[in-house]
Amino acid sequence: MNILKSLMLLLIASPLLLSAQQINYSDPIPMDSDVRKGKLENGLTYYIKQNDKPEDKVDLRLVINAGSILETEKQRGLAHFMEHMCFNGTERFPKNELVDYLQSIGVKFGQHLNAYTSFDETVYFLPIPSDDDEKLKKGFEILEDWAFNATLSPEEIDKERGVVLEEYRLGLGANKRMMANYIDKLMYGSRYAERLPIGEKEVLENFEHEDLIQFYEDWYRPDLMSVIAVGDIDVDQIEKMIMKHFSKYKNPKNPKPRETYGVPNHEETFVAVETDEEAPFSQVEVYYKDYEESEPNTTIGDYKSQLEISLFSTMINNRLDEIRNSNNPPFNYGFSYYGGTWSRDKKAYQSSAMVGEGKQLDALKVLVEENQRVKMHGFTENELERAKTEMLTRIERQYKERDKTESARYVQQLQNQFLRGSVMTNIEWDYEMTEKLFPEISVEAINSQIDEYIKKDNRVVILTGPEKEGLKKPSKEEVLEVINIESQDLAPYQDEAIAESLIRKSLPKGKITSTELNETTDSKTLTLSNGAKVTYKQTDFKNDQILFEAISFGGSNLIDNETYKEVQWAMGGLTEAGFSGMDKNAISKFMSGKTATVTPYVSNISEGMRGSATPDDMKYLMQMIQAYFTDLNYDEEAFESFKTKQNAFMSNLTSMPNFYFQEQFYTFLSKDNPRFNGILPDEEAWNKTDYKKAYEIYQERFENAGDFHFYFVGNINEDEFKSYLETYIASLPANETSEEAVDLGYRMLEGDLKKVVKKGKDPKSQVTILFYGEAEYSPEEALAMNAVGEVLTINLIEELREGESGVYGAGANGRLSKVPYGSYNFSISFPCGPGNAENLTESALAELDKIIENGPDAEDLNKFKESEKLEYKEKMKENKFWLDQFTQAYTYDTSLGRIMTYEERIESLTAEEVQNVAKKYLSKDKVIGMLMPEQE
Repeated sequence: MNILKSLMLLLIASPLLLSAQQINYSDPIPMDSDVRKGKLENGLTYYIKQNDKPEDKVDLRLVINAGSILETEKQRGLAHFMEHMCFNGTERFPKNELVDYLQSIGVKFGQHLNAYTSFDETVYFLPIPSDDDEKLKKGFEILEDWAFNATLSPEEIDKERGVVLEEYRLGLGANKRMMANYIDKLMYGSRYAERLPIGEKEVLENFEHEDLIQFYEDWYRPDLMSVIAVGDIDVDQIEKMIMKHFSKYKNPKNPKPRETYGVPNHEETFVAVETDEEAPFSQVEVYYKDYEESEPNTTIGDYKSQLEISLFSTMINNRLDEIRNSNNPPFNYGFSYYGGTWSRDKKAYQSSAMVGEGKQLDALKVLVEENQRVKMHGFTENELERAKTEMLTRIERQYKERDKTESARYVQQLQNQFLRGSVMTNIEWDYEMTEKLFPEISVEAINSQIDEYIKKDNRVVILTGPEKEGLKKPSKEEVLEVINIESQDLAPYQDEAIAESLIRKSLPKGKITSTELNETTDSKTLTLSNGAKVTYKQTDFKNDQILFEAISFGGSNLIDNETYKEVQWAMGGLTEAGFSGMDKNAISKFMSGKTATVTPYVSNISEGMRGSATPDDMKYLMQMIQAYFTDLNYDEEAFESFKTKQNAFMSNLTSMPNFYFQEQFYTFLSKDNPRFNGILPDEEAWNKTDYKKAYEIYQERFENAGDFHFYFVGNINEDEFKSYLETYIASLPANETSEEAVDLGYRMLEGDLKKVVKKGKDPKSQVTILFYGEAEYSPEEALAMNAVGEVLTINLIEELREGESGVYGAGANGRLSKVPYGSYNFSISFPCGPGNAENLTESALAELDKIIENGPDAEDLNKFKESEKLEYKEKMKENKFWLDQFTQAYTYDTSLGRIMTYEERIESLTAEEVQNVAKKYLSKDKVIGMLMPEQE
């Protein structure tokens, strides 16, 4: 049902209703009444909201209204350094005890427990279980210690220098070198150009301990803080805990003023054209910065203005998408929007595109022309109607999910309220107000925005891209000539007619022939008259979500080697042609206001489709499945456009050291595999690509729906669902053939091997250690192998990061697979400085040897178990988790019911089982890959 049209008809039919609901635009936006907001006497602001998604969990957040913009010259980088130190020792949790404790209750460092520092704020994340008063108490002790009781011992500060410098090292590369040359133009005359949060290497290496302590004392103070708690909690209890832990602290007697730093205006158009040998992409960015600092949205008039801004962005980006989907497009993607810049209070209208080599001026021309076209002719009524429908559909989905909204979403909104002054409303108010305001928004009001956006002063144009022989670098004069097009006469936008259906032929309706109930997983499996199987599980995890996947064994392993090389890179571009005689733009317009997507795929061992829909739009999901099975378009021009865009995206990726390393490393390991064609296609691979063969293979892979198993999970209306199955799935063509996953017998190199790859200007290295081989699949060993990876990750962080200060992050991952053949794969990886690569490799292997020789430490194994149980409890209420379990059970031919015993299997896992798996598989040959810079 089109909400907008229904509302308009109601208003036309009832003119008195409109006058009775006159909107006062100066009225304040009301804050969500379910949020308890308070301010302590010392100025600390708190927000508390009860929300039981996920159950038995609370998201805590400590927000500091201070970041790198407040640093002195001697402190450049210390706002971020301070963030690190809060994890390295506090009054109640000396040294690494804080991370150790949180891991013991299932909170993973980096994945759950985290923080970030930006120019204007520092934010700490702490999600913890809320079903235990002791854990809640500890959680607030941690927040309090972060805020006021970091120990900042000289020993720990000096140890952490190495970790922060490793994080600094990670940021080195082409983008940083190019940004250093244009940042003064983008953030002209402002402090933002001089206060990047990562800081300066010289400062990080040499700052005095007192400089860091001074930053903490100056800016970690109550009047600049907010504590946010959203989750499955008792609001009164949490409020008392906040008062207990934070009321006693005082602000400094003479606090430094928390200044804000603007971005000065400029009359000149600044142009930056920057290139680098390691730049992977060519990009274009145009900024039209506001003259004045922006104010927060606090009134209904502000809310209406924000809706108008969103409608403008939706319409201009719909036009740019149409251009992107056209034949021979000027860019891989392009978008425009009005929004924030690095400065908290300075907004800009921004147009950006990623383009192929040598096409920067062409893309820039299209971006500015489309802005100019709006300025000259505006948008059409039909475009506005579609944009309103799209936005109403999105907000309606949020409204329908209002009782299933995750706590993390609310926490982010409350953080924005504290830092930026924007009011967190509730979705009921948003939904009602949007419905009221949309009829008041005219196309003329939207069109007038462009005059505020596009101007000649306060304008910055940035072009970045690769530097290579034969590639001409645009000049400043050429850029200025392209963007100064005010006198150019452009034709109005032409809106095409919208199709009436996704299906263009009559379908022979099939039947459901049998039904089987699985009581363990509360799912049902149907057999259709064409032989296809459908398993579905009704859930109430989300009100407005249904997820889908169809899978059948077969895949590209059934293709001979030569043909595979001709179609490998083509398969991903087949859907660019559209279906049912409709191109992608026609499909996009038809689907405006509807929510359903389907993506076909052909992997090495299977073919299938994935997708999702709302319950209201399930019909369109089914129609897309039918169309992708039986009516995929054949369009050589669309495919050539796909090749052009993909080549523009991929052709220069190996200029990046990490991509080059992966390419060289796996080419070395796969030299005995005749099907290996690189991890990225080169020009020769694209030239070999045969679209027609790929299309024929796709049709062959999807000609027999009877060999497919379809899975659906979500808020399914059974009667409607079964009717759609009979119409769209049971009518698919089928035959009696059935295929299995095929093992072609190709393996990576065996032996104790090492491959060193040299690439890159910066002092950056990457280490990858692999163990792999054939194995008989066992679910018990698969679980133990997973545990080895997680426990080793804990040990690597403790030793390589905390002990040796040699890495910012490190990880290990282990798994066993069953198809296309039984195998194991275990990896250890970390970035580091070139001078430390060999020593850290030895340290990492030594940590693995400890597990092999002695088994995992009991506390570390318990950390793994607690984390797995915590995640399992949450995932059991997620549609995606169940869909993944169904498809894995199909692929591995295992019982669906095993997932119900996962918690018991985790609990019963022993240190001996983990040690035995590590000894069995990880005492064998290993392969070490090492990226080193070209000049050490």
